[in-house]
Amino acid sequence: MLLPIHIAAGGLAIVLGAVALLVKKGGTIHRRSGLLFVYAMLVMGGSASVLGLRHGVTDGNVMGGLIAVYFVGTALTTVRPPSSWTRRINAAALTFALGLALVMIAGGVNAVNTPRVSPGGVPFRTIGVMSFVLATVLLLAAIGDVRIMRSGLPRGGPRLARHLWRMCFALFIAAGSFFSIRKRVATILPEPFTAGPMRALPILLLFAAMFYWLWRVRGGRTLPPLVRYDSLPLPTRAK
Repeated sequence: MLLPIHIAAGGLAIVLGAVALLVKKGGTIHRRSGLLFVYAMLVMGGSASVLGLRHGVTDGNVMGGLIAVYFVGTALTTVRPPSSWTRRINAAALTFALGLALVMIAGGVNAVNTPRVSPGGVPFRTIGVMSFVLATVLLLAAIGDVRIMRSGLPRGGPRLARHLWRMCFALFIAAGSFFSIRKRVATILPEPFTAGPMRALPILLLFAAMFYWLWRVRGGRTLPPLVRYDSLPLPTRAK
């Protein structure tokens, strides 16, 4: 029963992430689609890790799911008002990111020294290189977490940038896990969209959108009202 939930959550996350990137930033649709994206990614990441554990703790889905949970969790706390709860989450996230990075480095060293092919048809050496890439991203994210622990959350452009790139990287994990495998794409999209360049196009567009918005918020640059930080906090329920 967990696999259909995982698939549904992953598909929903890709759609909601695309919506959040395309609509006006800071508006109601952006906030709600972004929050639903976080929930979908938490379900997708958590279920991927549980499913991966059936093949052992070293299964790539275990690490991928945990990394997705880390990035959406810290992206969400970035745009929440600072509190003791968000500080505890950020402290736990720092430890979590460092632990994941060390595990990815150890797995990468082992993979690059394995001249075989994984059950999915991917050379272990390629998996090792990707492990090092993910470990580097996690270490960079952990450095950002250390800064948050020392100086508190930044405001303006730097705060938006932290939120933006973490949400986009989580979306990359969801989109990459789908579009990287032709068989998966073929179950949803017609034949012309299963070619390598077409499957790579959504990933390229995702990173293009991410770098565009990082450029817009660089250095605390003044932005239109809909993308300022003070329009981003999520609505709270009335007590």
